[in-house]
This record gives sequence, C-alpha cells and structure tokens, in this order.
Amino acid sequence: MFPEDKTSALGAFRLQAGVTESLRHALPEVAGHAVAAIVQEVPAYAGALTGEMGTKIELAVRAALGGFLNLASRKTGPSPMAASLEGAYALGRGEARSGRSLDALLAAYRVGARVAWRELAAVTVGAGMAAPALARFAELTFAYIDELSAASVTGHSDELATSGRARRRALDRLAQSLLVGEPAQAVAAAATAAEAADWTAPQTLTAVLLPDSGIRAARPVVDLLDPRTLQTTVEHLRDTSVLLVPDAHGAARGHLLRLVAPHGAVTGPPVPWSLARHSFERAVRVSRLFPGTAPVDTEEHLVDLVVTADPRALADLREQALAPLAGERESTVTKLVETLRSWLLHQGRRDDVAADLFVHPQTVRYRVAKLRELYGDRLRDPEWLLLLTVALGTPTVTP
Repeated sequence: MFPEDKTSALGAFRLQAGVTESLRHALPEVAGHAVAAIVQEVPAYAGALTGEMGTKIELAVRAALGGFLNLASRKTGPSPMAASLEGAYALGRGEARSGRSLDALLAAYRVGARVAWRELAAVTVGAGMAAPALARFAELTFAYIDELSAASVTGHSDELATSGRARRRALDRLAQSLLVGEPAQAVAAAATAAEAADWTAPQTLTAVLLPDSGIRAARPVVDLLDPRTLQTTVEHLRDTSVLLVPDAHGAARGHLLRLVAPHGAVTGPPVPWSLARHSFERAVRVSRLFPGTAPVDTEEHLVDLVVTADPRALADLREQALAPLAGERESTVTKLVETLRSWLLHQGRRDDVAADLFVHPQTVRYRVAKLRELYGDRLRDPEWLLLLTVALGTPTVTP
C-alpha cells in the first residue's frame, strides 16, 4: 500500500478535474514516449520492447500512470495503489524470467520516470497548474514511482529465489537421471531434466567423488569448475558428494585433478555426457579397491579394475597360483609371495627386487632359489608367468 507518511505529506492535494482529464487524454502518448526512451537508453531492452512484448509493456506503463491519476484525483473505490503495486510486482517477476538484471530494471524505471514526469509536467503547466501545486504534484509522482520500483524489485528478487530453487531441483534431478543408467528411457529422462534446468549438454562428464568434509573445504574449488558442473548425493554412498564435471577431458583433465586432489577426491574417466553412470561406477569401484587412499585417479588403476571384475575368479586364480607353497609355514609363504610378486614386476632384476623389499640382494637370491625349488619349470613357462603376474599384481579382493 502507498505509505501513509508520503500521502499525508501532500496534505489535501488533489488534481482538478480539468487537469486530470488533460492528463488522462495524454496517457497513451506519455506511455509511448517512456517506452521508446527505455529502448533507446537501456541496452538490456534494446529490441526487447518491440512487437507483442512492446505492446504489453506499453499497456502496463499506461495502466500504472492511470492508477497514478486515480490516486492523485482521490477517486473512490478499490485502491488504485494496490492494483498498481500488484502490476509492478508482476512486472519484476516477468523481467527476472526474461533474464534481465535488476540493474536493467531499475535503469528502465529511472528513464521512464524522467520521461513521464517531463510529459506530465508539460500537460499540467499547459492546463494552468500553479507552481506550488506543481511542486506537490512532482512529489506525489516520484513517491508513486518509488513505490512501483520497490514492488518490482521485490518481484524480481522473489522470482530469482523461486526459479533458483526450482533450477537447483531440476539440476539435481538431472544428476540423478544421469547416474541411474543408460537405457533409452533414462537418457530421455536426462534430456528432459536438462531442458527443464536450462542446462547445455557438454561433450563429456567426469564423475568426482568427494567426502562431505572435503566438499566443504573444496567449495572455492568447485566454484572454479565449469558452471554446468552438477552436484548431488547418492544414498548408498554415505558422507560423499558426487560432482559431474563437464568437458574435463584431454589437457583439461590434469587441471581438474590438480584442483580436487587436495580434498580427498576419487576421479573417474571422462565419458560422453549421457553415459556419466560409467564414470561414476568406475570411481565407486576404485574407491572400494583402495579405501582410505586419496586422491585417486581411476585411470591409473585400469589393470586393477579389469582383473578384479570377478572377485571370486581372482580368488580361485590366486589359490591356483600359490598352490606350490601350500606346504610352507605361513610366515615363509608371506615372504615368498612378496618376493615372487616383486621378482615378476621387476623382471628378475635382483638388485631392484632387493631395493623394493628393503632386503639384502643375497636374501633375494636365497628366496628366489627356494621359489625355483617349489615351482620348478613353471617359472620359465610363459603361461604360468602370466597367471602369477595377474594373480599377484593386484590388490586382494574378498569375493
């Protein structure tokens, strides 16, 4: 409602009937001039107020000025100010939906107020209004426009808050749709969610798992990522946030890894955006293979991923590979297994094996001799060497 202190300051001011009629007759022209000035002087409105949109805005300006005249002439009936404020509020929301900033909206009000007052003042002076009355009329005019401007600002802010919450919900739905899977219906759901969130699809997405403690510390880092980055949570990953980072492939991957590494991240591979689930699932698998180890780049563990795809088969393979050690004591088996693994990985180079195990080269010689005794010719058989390399070259996985 129009503030009481502003109306009371005007005392019993009231437009004379003749002046009111002159002003009402001039309203269409005043509104047209105001709109034309806004288009010319406010860049955000250049070309925006032509056609149907221009007609609607001009009608809104005319209605606002009509409400002002009703207020100034003290017409009885429903409050003209209430209707004008409601219209200004709706205008602010509409401008936010159109993507125009609050600064642009306020600039439009300033330009419109200047032009409107110039036109209205010319009409009232021409109608014979005395100087003291004209001063009061000016006060009422600018107080009225201030109130309309404030209502539009509120509408603009409310729309941004509402649309912001709606967009965040749409982005979360998009992220969830991408993590569900790749059947046709899931891709279609993701495409629909992307459109609802006004999200431009990238070429690739890279899944990044961050512990919640890390995501709080990494907030400034997340702000440095592509603004299309999606963030969500998954029920079965407690205390973990999932980021889906756009176009972090090629040279950009190194930049991403450097940004998230200090925050305990597990980073999946870049994949086509609609296949983001694959990057996410790979990151989850690697995080389970190497719990408590961070940061982790899944692309450095492809062999581990391949050979642990079937944990029970890997367990059987290990059992077969270590069968020749079955008659040895447990402590001896442990030392022989670590020596055999290092011997395989270092292609039999004794000094490298000794350095890897922190033992004397003579100790390596003794253990390898024992292994040759237990395995016999199998340590010269390419098939057995492959079996042993696969069985011992990866983390132990419980089937």
